[in-house]
Amino acid sequence: MKSRILVVDDEAIVRDSLEEILRLEGYGVQSVESGEGALNLLQREKFELMLLDLKMVNMDGIDVIKAVTRMTPELIIILLTGHGSLESAIDALRLGAHDYILKPASSNEILSSIARGLAKRAEQQHRRMLLAQLDASLQRLKESEGFETVPTGELMTLNFNNGVVIDLARREIWHGNGRVALTPTEGKLMKVLLEHRGQVLSHRELVLMVQGYETTDWEAPEVLRPLVSRLRRKLSLFPDGENWITNVRGTGYVFDMKEEPV
Repeated sequence: MKSRILVVDDEAIVRDSLEEILRLEGYGVQSVESGEGALNLLQREKFELMLLDLKMVNMDGIDVIKAVTRMTPELIIILLTGHGSLESAIDALRLGAHDYILKPASSNEILSSIARGLAKRAEQQHRRMLLAQLDASLQRLKESEGFETVPTGELMTLNFNNGVVIDLARREIWHGNGRVALTPTEGKLMKVLLEHRGQVLSHRELVLMVQGYETTDWEAPEVLRPLVSRLRRKLSLFPDGENWITNVRGTGYVFDMKEEPV
């Protein structure tokens, strides 16, 4: 099945032209005339790639990129820009856009950029899958050999002034009648974050402290993403728990629990 592409441009003639080019190539295509319209559509539907005009009224392409990279970071973004906006296009690349195309562009140029972007996305997804499998295999190995034991001589139970109790020895968190159990790896991550409250830890530092092995700058976020996502879902069951782990874009994470131990 061909990928779905979202076209965002406030010029109807540009939208119609791009839709025709992409549909002839077999892509699924939808188009909107504003950045606001793009964000609303992305909340309801899934796309693999977005062709985005840089200069639009109200919400320009840079603002859209900032919002989209928070909402759907896996979406490939290709910017459409004029010669006078090259500096902004370069800023967009720094913010996470895959490529930029100068208007007017040939259909071959557009399709070539799209092909490269989709290939990059497929490679990233494959890498995430392999790293997740590696993470799961390492966790099973550690559990089978008893590596999940907790170091002794440390304070392993924390009671917070909002009623939340975190028991790192048992790998449990509870509040009133609500209780969740953490996996050994989630427990290690929770312990590291608690020991470094308010401190930004890089992706590589976290992987080393939690998993015990070195990674590259691009591997570390992929290793951490599924683990942090699972832990966040569990923490969201507690008061303000969804805000405890904050992503510091391009750097790592910080544990920002406002409550204090009692």
